[in-house]
Amino acid sequence: MTGLWFEQALLPMGWAHRVAVDLAPDGTIAGVVPGIPDPQGRERHGIALPGLPNLHSHAFQRAMAGLTERQEQPNDTFWSWRGLMYRFAGRIDPDAMEAIAAFAYMEMLEAGFTRVGEFHYLHRQPDGSEYDAPAIMAQALASAAAQSGIALTLLPVFYASGDFGGSAPSPEQRRFISTLDSYASLLDASDAALAGLEDAVLGVAPHSLRATPLADLRHLPRLRSNAPVHIHIAEQQREVDACLAWSGRRPVELLLDNAEVDARWCLVHATHLDPGERKRVAASGAVVGLCPITEANLGDGIFPVAEFLGEGGRFGIGSDSNVRIDAAAELQLLEYGQRLVRQARNVTAIPGPSTGRSLFDHALAGGARALGQPCQGIAVGAPADMVSLRASSVDLVAREGDALLDSWIFARAQVDNVWRRGRMCVSGGHHRNRDAIERKYKEVVTGILEAG
Repeated sequence: MTGLWFEQALLPMGWAHRVAVDLAPDGTIAGVVPGIPDPQGRERHGIALPGLPNLHSHAFQRAMAGLTERQEQPNDTFWSWRGLMYRFAGRIDPDAMEAIAAFAYMEMLEAGFTRVGEFHYLHRQPDGSEYDAPAIMAQALASAAAQSGIALTLLPVFYASGDFGGSAPSPEQRRFISTLDSYASLLDASDAALAGLEDAVLGVAPHSLRATPLADLRHLPRLRSNAPVHIHIAEQQREVDACLAWSGRRPVELLLDNAEVDARWCLVHATHLDPGERKRVAASGAVVGLCPITEANLGDGIFPVAEFLGEGGRFGIGSDSNVRIDAAAELQLLEYGQRLVRQARNVTAIPGPSTGRSLFDHALAGGARALGQPCQGIAVGAPADMVSLRASSVDLVAREGDALLDSWIFARAQVDNVWRRGRMCVSGGHHRNRDAIERKYKEVVTGILEAG
C-alpha cells in the first residue's frame, strides 16, 4: 500500500483539503480521506486533480510539428497541409511509429493527460501492400503506450474511398485502405496487440463520410457492439460544401440520418454545423471531440461550444496533430476562441461561475465517455490516474478550489507529478523515462528527415 497526501484535491463531491489517498497494489485507489492534518508518513504533494483524457491523437504527426509553417502556394489551407502530411506518413515504418508515439505519449503525461484515444490509420506498407502481421502498427502503438505508461484507447480507422460517393482512393491514401472483411480481421489482430496492456480499450473508427460509404457506416459499429465509435466530421467548410453537392445534406445531418448515433459516438471536430444539427447532436448523447490547437493551426474554424453546452451537449478535448501537447492550453484556447467570436468573456462558464472548473469538468466527463471509460475521478476503486500541480508555483499563491483550475488553465501554473494506475510516471514535471524516449525519438526523426 502506498500512501499519498495532498494539500487540496478535486474529488467527485468537490474540493477537499488535506486529503490522504491510499493506493492498492493493483494501482487502484484504496482509500480517500479528507481532513487529515499532516501527512503522517505519506508522500506529501500539492494539488491533486484527476488525469484528463486526450480523446483524439495522430501520434506520428508529432514529428511534423513546425515543418508545415511555410506558405508553399497562395491560399494555403487544410487541404494543402493534408498533402504534406500524406507525404510524411509515407515515411513512417513500425519502428518510427513506436518511437514517435512513445515521445508524444510521454509529453501527454507531462501535460496532465493520462489516457489517449489514438485514431490510427497507417495500417499498410507505403506501397499499399499488407504487412505480414496486419496489426504491426497497432503493436507499435501498444508498445509506445507501455513505454510511456499512458492508458490507450486504440481506434483503428476504416478507410475505403477517396471522397464522397465512393471515389477511388488516391495513391497517397493506399496505406489506409480496408475492406469490411480486412477491417474485421484488423480489429481482431488489434485486440491481440493490446493484450497485456493495462486498461486498454479497442474502438471502431470510420474515418469520415468522405472515406466511408454509407452502407459500411451502418455496419461498422456492429463489429464491436459496446465499443467507442469515432469519426471525423464537418472539420472544413469545403467538406460541408462537397457533402451538400453530393447528397443534398450537410455532413452532420447526413451522419445522423444514416447511423444510430448515441453515447458511444465521438464526433471529432464537428466544427461546421447549423443550429438544427447542433441540437440533434446534443440530444443524441454523443461527445464532440474538440482539438482547439490543431483546429487553429489548420484554419478549421471555431465550434459553437457555448450554444452546444446550453443545449446539454458534451465535449472532450484532444491534441490531434500534436503540434503542441498541452492539456491546459487546449482548454484555454477553447475559451479564447469563444471570446474572440462573441466579444465576451468567460463564455464557457457553464454552469459556472468558474470557467476553468467548467472546462475541466466537461473535458473530464466527455473524454471518459468518448474513450470507453467511466468517469470516476479520485475515488475508491478507481484507477489511480492523478495529476498534481506544483503548489509552490507563483500562479497558485493564496488560491483555493476552483481558482486553482482557473490559474492552471489561464496563467502558468505547472504540472508537478502524474500517476497512471498508481505509478508515478512524471516527477517534478519530467517523465521518468524521458532521456531514453527522447534519444530514440531524435534518432528516428533525424533519419526520416535526412532521407528526404
